Amino acid sequence: MSQDQTPIPDSKPEEPQQSYLQPDGSFDTQAFLDGLDAIFNAGKARDEAEPYLQQALVDAENAGNDAGLLTVLNEIMGFYRSQGRHQENMWMIQRAIELATRMRIEGSEAWTTTLINAATGLRAAKKYDQAEDLYRQALASAAKTLGPKDRRLAALHNNLSMLYSETDRPGQAEQELRQAMDILENSSTDPSQDLDLATTHTNLALLLMQRSDSPQALQEAWDQARTALDIYRTGHLENSAHYASALAGFAQVCYMTGRFSQSADTYRKALAIIEDRYGKGSDYYQITKANLDQAQAAADKNGDKDQSDQAKQAASSQPKTRNQNNDNNQRDSRPDIQGLDLAKAYWEQVGRPMLEERYPQYRGRIAVGLMGHGSDCYGFDDAISRDHDFGPGFCLWLTSKDYQAIGDQLQKDYEALPTEFMGFGSRTDSVRAKGANRRVGVFEIGAFFESLTGYRQAPPEDHPHEWLLLDEATLAAATNGKIFADPLGQMLATRQGFKAMPDDVRFCLISRRLGMIAQAGQYNLPRSLQRGDGAAAMLSINEFIKACASLIFLINNPLTVGYLPYYKWTFAALRRLSGRVATRLADLTEQLEDILRLASAACYGGQGFGEGGKGARPAAERVTELVESICARIVEELQTEGLTNSPETFLEWQRPYVEAHISSDDPVLHSI
Repeated sequence: MSQDQTPIPDSKPEEPQQSYLQPDGSFDTQAFLDGLDAIFNAGKARDEAEPYLQQALVDAENAGNDAGLLTVLNEIMGFYRSQGRHQENMWMIQRAIELATRMRIEGSEAWTTTLINAATGLRAAKKYDQAEDLYRQALASAAKTLGPKDRRLAALHNNLSMLYSETDRPGQAEQELRQAMDILENSSTDPSQDLDLATTHTNLALLLMQRSDSPQALQEAWDQARTALDIYRTGHLENSAHYASALAGFAQVCYMTGRFSQSADTYRKALAIIEDRYGKGSDYYQITKANLDQAQAAADKNGDKDQSDQAKQAASSQPKTRNQNNDNNQRDSRPDIQGLDLAKAYWEQVGRPMLEERYPQYRGRIAVGLMGHGSDCYGFDDAISRDHDFGPGFCLWLTSKDYQAIGDQLQKDYEALPTEFMGFGSRTDSVRAKGANRRVGVFEIGAFFESLTGYRQAPPEDHPHEWLLLDEATLAAATNGKIFADPLGQMLATRQGFKAMPDDVRFCLISRRLGMIAQAGQYNLPRSLQRGDGAAAMLSINEFIKACASLIFLINNPLTVGYLPYYKWTFAALRRLSGRVATRLADLTEQLEDILRLASAACYGGQGFGEGGKGARPAAERVTELVESICARIVEELQTEGLTNSPETFLEWQRPYVEAHISSDDPVLHSI
């Protein structure tokens, strides 16, 4: 079954109106946009949009209006993308980026918008590496220029989700879509009638269907697709051009879950709308007609069996009857689910109804999610992790005023919630996660961050000494996890403050990591190996690995990739980061693991302590080769980032070049 974009119907060409030009020859950007909207609203885009846009391009350039010219280029990028004219769009993308750079608008909303449009054009052209790099820049820019509830941020996450989906990374695609949905839900005046939210529900349903081997994923796909249709009907939005897509999406979910008759009926409704709007000759019609025929054939073949199959499938997806005398049966009844997903399900099915019933006046003021200490907050938890600090639970974050008013009572109501959920018993909290150090429940926002970092909010940019007191594992705990809802945006904004490490601090830390890599890996490691001091060599390898891991996150910028977490999750975090397209220094992860595999033989030669055995020399030589290869690769990346123009591979000598980019004279930021 397949989906396609809706083409624009033919219309009779007319001369475009040049209403954006003023009598004095100046360019009126708003008038240009109004004229373009009029063309699209009249259904004349196919024939009139391009000449209008091209003329506006010339007029804005002749008028010397760079801001207007950038606006026109952004509109052309979107138009060419919709027309599939990707090669022509490459020139427009290049012009837009060059113009925006020349205008020095980095850090503005216009810069963020240009990055998003350029990245989306590159994604449509299947230039995925370049597109992801621009999307990441756009995310970093959006963190500074757009509020946490800005709907353009949701569009950015939606677009990034499409990139991940097209590059076979469904897990990351799903995460981006859910972020988009959270933003839309928190920013919407009425989520039950929000068209953008309906589209996101449909997109998420189609993505979840890729996990056809998971009954849970298919059930959620069904729920998401139905929610989308509910929004269209509640808001009386059936006349929207996107309604046919929502119907087709729901029909596809019906097909995948064995509801063949319902699938065919829904495809039939979608096809009637498509025929009315676009005609039988459109690709959109032909694709949907083929899907309808396939669904109808399945319905004819299976008769009424599809309903009984649904019942069997639903029964098979239910937890098994719990045997109180058999712990293995209890484990088997639990779904294979990670802590973040369990927390969200527990919130939606248990927590939200309680909040709506008992605290309706605060429903639009309380943030919900799970973050902080614990492998589940990073998404690294597995079956082994469930012996401590795991189980149904979530965090409720309140403003100081609201916490004073209802915090204690809300905590009591939270503790009264059912302790068993989805086959899991009550949460197993470790000694370090109880009382004042509890990881779930009700918190005042500032106090929550203070318990993790010592700060109620991120230090100011001009307090670098305070930033340097915060180690990366602490910052990782303060910025991980997921926020399921944040109506006021205060929780998101506070967390984002801790993610936005000032560039001066980041450059300082990059310099420090270069120094440790050089000291431990390039200087002390070979000397320790020559001495036959296996213990010193092993410790040097440890310091080298830690510094490289930190450097990878710092080079990729914590604002977009987060921070290096607690040491036992170092390589889990590196593997996940390195699996992303366009990650800088992604190739280092495997080489670092190779060093660890060789470490024992290199330091001890498999013969115990002392000078080592026969295996020591070749392993030691290979380790030192890998160290130098990694250092050379780091220099290449520093050059690519514009942080150095020196070819020197002994990284200690690269530090002055990096520190030259630190704008502050504060001595704490500079090496001695």
